[in-house]
Amino acid sequence: MTKEEVAVAPAHPVSPVAPRQRPGVALTLIAASTFLSMSVWFSASFVAPQLVGAWELSPTGASLLTIAVQVGFVVGAIASAATGLADAISPRRLMCMGAFGAAAVNLALLWADGIETALPLRLLTGICLAAIYPPALKEVSTWFRTGRGTALGVMIGALTLGSALPHLVRSFGDVPWQHVIVATTLMTAAGGVLIPLLRGPGPYPFPRRPFSFGAAIASLRNRNVALANIGYIGHMWELYAMWAWVGAFIAALPGIAVLPNAQATAAALAFVCIGVGALGCLVGGRLSDRFGRAEAALTSLVCSGLAALALAVLGTGPLLIVLPLCAFWGFWVIADSAQFSALVTEHADPVYVGGAVSIQLALGYLTTAISVWIVPVVVAHWSWSTALAVLAVGPGVGAVAMVTLLRAQWQASRV
Repeated sequence: MTKEEVAVAPAHPVSPVAPRQRPGVALTLIAASTFLSMSVWFSASFVAPQLVGAWELSPTGASLLTIAVQVGFVVGAIASAATGLADAISPRRLMCMGAFGAAAVNLALLWADGIETALPLRLLTGICLAAIYPPALKEVSTWFRTGRGTALGVMIGALTLGSALPHLVRSFGDVPWQHVIVATTLMTAAGGVLIPLLRGPGPYPFPRRPFSFGAAIASLRNRNVALANIGYIGHMWELYAMWAWVGAFIAALPGIAVLPNAQATAAALAFVCIGVGALGCLVGGRLSDRFGRAEAALTSLVCSGLAALALAVLGTGPLLIVLPLCAFWGFWVIADSAQFSALVTEHADPVYVGGAVSIQLALGYLTTAISVWIVPVVVAHWSWSTALAVLAVGPGVGAVAMVTLLRAQWQASRV
């Protein structure tokens, strides 16, 4: 048994079962479903410039369209863990229900007439998405023991591209916001349709026993899980704020702002800067499988944090430098995400993996609600440079957690 297999084996005390489908096919189906379903995450946020006029939104109101989804996701993830749904119900069934629910709630935005009716719908969207993403990570983990880091990297890459899709739609020009909502609704529903094609679970299923929320919470006392969660929180402080506001940052660059189609150009460039993260996820997964989860996460945290600091120094500097640096940032800002989930699936009690992953995601997305809100506030009161420097604090904290975890693993290996 390889070193990697030894590290992963404790998370799967049940005997492998014969799969009814090839792992590659299963991964493709789960990733495609996630890619399509996640398109509703930023569907309202990316049409906020049009909604500002239609609904007379303030900058704070525009931010709340994203923050409400983050809060809804936290509520859904905690509820899933607290009730035991994350470990008692088939991940495939949860994903299917979540996708169709998110599609229906997103479509209801067409009848919203202002922020008062839109915010509850965005909150419900986040709750539904909490029934897709955590179960998808758990389902993928049942299909892979060796190569799990790469497989989860593919999953996060699908999440990345799905989150960037509305930017791509906007890049075609002045597309009515209603069309963006309809397009993302149809994609999310299509993601739900794909799930019944999955013949799971995989050959390494997690055991099922009566759920205990206290036992899932107890996973936080596991030092390795706690450090993985701290690293994830630092990572998430930076990630969704970057995704939510990189388009606005690019639009504010003097070389872009003077263009006649500045908003469409900024949207296209933002899609590239976010979408390139899908490749970053694959690279991060490969690094993880070869060198270790914590090592790969540390590399990504350092690279993304330095990119944010470099952009803070440059501010709205030369396009030929700033834009490639934004793409570099987008590549590394998401490359470590899968590794924090992999660390939890490998170190938490295998009976409560679903709950442990849901709690980790809840902590991370609660953090994003703060950072997404704080960026436009800091920009309005100070500058983009200050806001970017604030975001760099997150990967700094995460890097310290990963160094601590590596040191603990090194000391344990000497015993």
